[in-house]
Amino acid sequence: MASYIIRRLLMLIPVLLGISIITFLLAMLVPGDIVQIILGTKSTPEAKAALNHYFGLDRPMYVQYFHWLGGVLHGDLGRSFRTGQPVLNEILNRFTVTAELTLLASILAVAIGIPAGIIGAAKQYSKLDHAVTIFALGGLAIPDFLFGTLLILLLALKVRLLPPSGYVPFRDDPVQNLKLMIMPALALGLGSASYITRMTRSSVLETLRQDYVRTAYAKGLRSITVLMRHALKNGMIPILTVLGIQLGYLLGGAVIIEVIFAMPGIGRYAIDSISYRDYPVLQGTVLFLTSIVVLINLAVDVLYAYLDPRIHYQ
Repeated sequence: MASYIIRRLLMLIPVLLGISIITFLLAMLVPGDIVQIILGTKSTPEAKAALNHYFGLDRPMYVQYFHWLGGVLHGDLGRSFRTGQPVLNEILNRFTVTAELTLLASILAVAIGIPAGIIGAAKQYSKLDHAVTIFALGGLAIPDFLFGTLLILLLALKVRLLPPSGYVPFRDDPVQNLKLMIMPALALGLGSASYITRMTRSSVLETLRQDYVRTAYAKGLRSITVLMRHALKNGMIPILTVLGIQLGYLLGGAVIIEVIFAMPGIGRYAIDSISYRDYPVLQGTVLFLTSIVVLINLAVDVLYAYLDPRIHYQ
């Protein structure tokens, strides 16, 4: 197991290197000029040349890339062109917001998706199963940003049950924090809950058709025992795979949700960097989030061996 984990960690190097190249090139190809944005319309050619030299934008692109990559290898993601602050520090300060949003959305997705999928499988072709199927299809059909907007219109503006936007740290005011996080977490987690519901239903149904499940029923075990101890546990491999994928999806989806609900997380930080052509911020946020997603996938692979003893990593 240890050698497998080490090999997987070493495989991260070319993956992250390729991502860094793509991110760097795409950021540089974004239309617009950060120097022009900073200096305004009345800037002089001399001022533009000086600021380009200060930022290193007058050097060839490959020189800029290797300079940035050298900093990344030393834990330095550069400084924001707009604020002058270290990008890594800004990302870490905002990561608590994105992490909390992703965690709550994940909890909601699992709390809704797995029970709904189990119910649909246990009551196949019943009215409950049809309701679960309709919920899953509806959740997949509604985009996150649309559902978030509808939640604001209904719960915040119409009913006035929850505040429409903003963020308060949990340590400052836990109650207000949860009030502000309910709608973003719902908006972000609905699609994942629907996907998990469909996968759980399919996986549990497949497991229920196995001979050992029929044997368990023949021994007189209760249905809930067979479902939870045999069907669900042995069907968790595909469900766990989906959970790993959905965590990455939730991190990416947080970008739009943070903008809609005016949350100061990494996603909004990245969107602002695109508006201001702040290349180091955009490159740093993409690389940071990508690294987390890759590590999540590694953790999921390791959990396979725990859930299914037949899996051995050589």
